[in-house]
Amino acid sequence: MESKNIPFLALFLLIFLFVVSSTTAAPAGKIKARLPCKRLVFYFHDILFNGRNSKNATSAIVGAPAGANTTIMAGQNHFGDLVVFDDPITLDNNLHSTPVGRAQGFYLYDQKDIFTSWFGFSFVFNSTQHKGSINFAGADPIMNKTRDISVVGGTGDFFMSRGIATLMTDAFEGEVYFRLRVDIKLYECW
Repeated sequence: MESKNIPFLALFLLIFLFVVSSTTAAPAGKIKARLPCKRLVFYFHDILFNGRNSKNATSAIVGAPAGANTTIMAGQNHFGDLVVFDDPITLDNNLHSTPVGRAQGFYLYDQKDIFTSWFGFSFVFNSTQHKGSINFAGADPIMNKTRDISVVGGTGDFFMSRGIATLMTDAFEGEVYFRLRVDIKLYECW
């Protein structure tokens, strides 16, 4: 009687393994691209304090190896410099346009051999169009034409938003002024 049950048990085991393997396998095909639920474009203008422009400066080096950005350790890539900023955000690339908010946070130059930085900042809005903040974090390989950083959250109109912000250097004047175009694509909107 037991020998008659062996083929039945073998068949049952084979079917069981097939069902388990088919339910745990990765789905075939491509992953569908999602469309953003909200898309925004802003410009932010950074004017680095150089010792002579305190009236107009919106950012300053607050930490550097053995002193400001003129150190031997920092070199031309500013390795180790930490900059805090409170920059105006505009809807167009004109520095003198009416600001719709402020970009507030920091960036640090994080590689010794390549001109690159790491950002942690918020766009803080208080205009008739937007209220609240959008929070960003990520690496910024400055020499690339475009680069993506993460949108990691938000408040107010942007409560718990997540997505990607594509940065593009829109203009720069030496090491004192730069303007970034920020194309924000939010994929989680509440």
